Amino acid sequence: MQIFHTLQSIVISLPHDDVDTDQIIPAQYLKVTDKKGLANGLFAGWRYLSSGKIDPDFPLNNPHYRDAQILLAGGNFGCGSSREHAPWALVQWGIRAVISTSFADIFRINALKNGLLPIEVETRVHKLLIETIKDNPSLEVTVDLPAQLLSMPDGIQTKFPIDPFSKKCLVEGIDPMAYLLNHLDQIAAFENKQVPADL
Repeated sequence: MQIFHTLQSIVISLPHDDVDTDQIIPAQYLKVTDKKGLANGLFAGWRYLSSGKIDPDFPLNNPHYRDAQILLAGGNFGCGSSREHAPWALVQWGIRAVISTSFADIFRINALKNGLLPIEVETRVHKLLIETIKDNPSLEVTVDLPAQLLSMPDGIQTKFPIDPFSKKCLVEGIDPMAYLLNHLDQIAAFENKQVPADL
């Protein structure tokens, strides 16, 4: 998993509320055996026209956002089924952080385990970002994970929450399994101290 310290990027604005995991990655894309293939299915119902051609009006299809790594989403992002493919698809496309007023709990957990940072902000900050991006599509924001701080160019800053364990894993670039593997000596020492139960 890629280390996450600070991130500066322009922001893709897609502020629709209640975007569920089937909209993020439709079911027909869940059969792939390689995570890399999931980027093609990200928001497929919106990115492609009925003819199968790319919809040039959809933000992710705009060449201006080709290298963008931050998505500004609406409230209750990632609701619906618990498919882990949703954060996989976002990460494979290049998104490293999603800003919203709220996230579905299971999506938040899956995102954090897969290197995707969910940034929850107050409604006033969210509205300000939406309006600012409308006026300036090239707006860049900075995410400082160690400080848990989201900063805008005009000096506005806001703190965001994250649990300490997930923060540690992201900052060190490890997933929960790698964290456990890094503590095999301590685990073995603990197991060796256990007294066998009487038969």
